[in-house]
Amino acid sequence: QVQLVESGGGLLQPGGSLRLSCTGSGGTFDRYSIHWFRQAPGKDREFVAAVSRGGGTKSYADFVKGRFTASRDNAKNTVYLQMNSLNTEDTAVYYCAANPSSWAIQASEYDIWGHGAQDTVSP
Repeated sequence: QVQLVESGGGLLQPGGSLRLSCTGSGGTFDRYSIHWFRQAPGKDREFVAAVSRGGGTKSYADFVKGRFTASRDNAKNTVYLQMNSLNTEDTAVYYCAANPSSWAIQASEYDIWGHGAQDTVSP
């Protein structure tokens, strides 16, 4: 089973950009679609974006369309989330999750999670 580690979180001002990485180890990375979720304080974990096993199919939550881009490099066992035009509402812990057979956007469908990366957008 693959293990996931997120990196790239940080503190930035509104309008800024950030790229998160999700790197897998211990398993066959390209067997898994990778989904990004986020959780803000006091809120449920919500779907952000997803990229299929080969990288050819992507899905985004409406609130990030046109601002966030998911991609993957299976040679590096890594999926990326490029986040542009960030605003304070994007402040959250961002998690990546893996599933070998589901394209679900419900967090409850996933058993494999990274530890999360904090992204704080503040004036």
